[in-house]
Amino acid sequence: MCGIVGYVGHREAAPILINGLKRLEYRGYDSAGLATITGPKLHLRKKAGRVSHLAELVQEKPAPGVVGIAHTRWATHGPANDVNAHPHVGGENGNTIVVVHNGVIENYAPLKRRLVEEGVEFQSDTDTEVIAHLIAQHMQGDLMEAVQAVLPLLKGTYGLVVMSPTEPSLLVGARLGSPLVLGIGEDEIYLASDPSALAGWSNRVVYLQDRQMVAATASGWQVFDSTREMIAVDIHPLDLRAADAELNGFPHYMLKEIYEQPETVENAMRGRLSLDEATAHFGGLNLSPRQLRRASRLILTGCGTSYHAGLVGEYLIEEFARIPVEVEYASEFRYRNPPIDHDTIVLAITQSGETADTLAALRESKRKGHPTLAICNVVGSTIAREADGGVYLHAGPEIGVASTKAFTSQVTVLALLALHFGRMRNLSSMQGARMIDELQALPAMVRETLNCHEQVRRVAERFADYDNMLYLGRQYLYPVALEGALKIKEISYVHAEGYPAAEMKHGPIALVDEHTPSVFLISGGPIFDKVMSNLEEVRARGGPVIAVCGNGDDDIVAAVEDRADEVIVVPEVPDYLQPIVFAIPLQLLAYHVALLRGCDVDKPRNLAKSVTVE
Repeated sequence: MCGIVGYVGHREAAPILINGLKRLEYRGYDSAGLATITGPKLHLRKKAGRVSHLAELVQEKPAPGVVGIAHTRWATHGPANDVNAHPHVGGENGNTIVVVHNGVIENYAPLKRRLVEEGVEFQSDTDTEVIAHLIAQHMQGDLMEAVQAVLPLLKGTYGLVVMSPTEPSLLVGARLGSPLVLGIGEDEIYLASDPSALAGWSNRVVYLQDRQMVAATASGWQVFDSTREMIAVDIHPLDLRAADAELNGFPHYMLKEIYEQPETVENAMRGRLSLDEATAHFGGLNLSPRQLRRASRLILTGCGTSYHAGLVGEYLIEEFARIPVEVEYASEFRYRNPPIDHDTIVLAITQSGETADTLAALRESKRKGHPTLAICNVVGSTIAREADGGVYLHAGPEIGVASTKAFTSQVTVLALLALHFGRMRNLSSMQGARMIDELQALPAMVRETLNCHEQVRRVAERFADYDNMLYLGRQYLYPVALEGALKIKEISYVHAEGYPAAEMKHGPIALVDEHTPSVFLISGGPIFDKVMSNLEEVRARGGPVIAVCGNGDDDIVAAVEDRADEVIVVPEVPDYLQPIVFAIPLQLLAYHVALLRGCDVDKPRNLAKSVTVE
């Protein structure tokens, strides 16, 4: 993995390929490369580091041609260097094959051993180079046929694009478990791993499905199944503008996306609230009211930030719909074989819709006959297509690797689902109407929360040099503590852990000292005194305290200000909406700590936006 761009048409390919790679930089990568063809001549340019380094190389050593492929790599096999960057080449002389590949070939080692025994010389440490050499071995003048012959030999996942100087006007693409999309232009065709790479170039796309292949030339394209039978596919409109992926005056995508949250929260609710019926409506669940009403349990599954959103969803759905909920890491759920009742609905939560573990968990659930739903941000993504039904976030492209607006949108949608299920079961119309009023007021509360920005910046300046932090919350704020700790780990490389506040004394308190700040998320209500007791335990051991609390009660705010070293006050909202409001200062804190520590906020090391490998 991580990003693929291909082009065949009538314009110079290299500028288009580099532009597409720049649009995919948000996915995270460690090297970049491209290859173009003019007649029988191959032009290969590869460089470790940023796409800008590749662009400089191409400026120095042009790569002419109207057909080409390009790639940004996130290392799975071999270190990040020029040699291991994609594209990879196989074959010799008049039988050259060039490949870019996302995914992992799990059986590459035995395949490589066999090829080495046959005299093939490898140049890289990657699993991808095996594909290029295998296709070269099977190449008998028909590139499509050679690719088709090799795909059954590969165990694992792949989204790949192949070209060869022997057929210099042809691109062949294939996918299994890793996304690939075809963009249709005027006498030009694009291939990409992510539709965002096509924004501004194509407004019609085909989303390839697993075990499908595509053959593309400037004059046309065809999609085939694994037996090379031509198949009919749907062409979808691509509603993305190039401007959607621009900074619009912000220094970083992460900050831009933090500030988009009043709008994205509102977009997640738009058209879905009915005051007349005091409920939420969804157009794409595709499950009958009877199926939804009979659900005896929900399993929410996701990875990373989406898993934390699921934990909030557990509180929401159990409180308002009274349905038992379990939240599972998708990476674990896919390999367990837990007993699941017949009337259980599995809900996958994902920003990209391509996360490999979440997709595998969804497929395993479908295989066993369970109804499946998805909460997803990317229209046309694999999970969105394969789930029985679902809800789009409508948050727009999330470019920053560390998720911000997707988290708050996911929680918003889960609150709407809790209302929807609740009104089908036990919530009165008055309770439903009150929830709608509170939800409709939420975007304004999110906008007001952003006023804490300067205060958070000052807190970050005070604590940016600390290398360890604890995040502590209870009830609805416990998952937010986990998410806050994840954010600061992701982009500032500060070691941080999130815990239920009461669990601190069962182990984590051993970490507390004057060099370990604790971030307490504090709400009013019956557990306020309990959380304050936990705060006092930290203070008694010399630990610095940063507190985030609501402004609904002056006495509570005063009590917190009297005990904490720093206090960030956010608008008062109902308990079940606090995760959305409290997450924002934690996002800003991570952002500013990362800046002060000199970290690359939008492209944190070792991370990728869409994790399409195990």
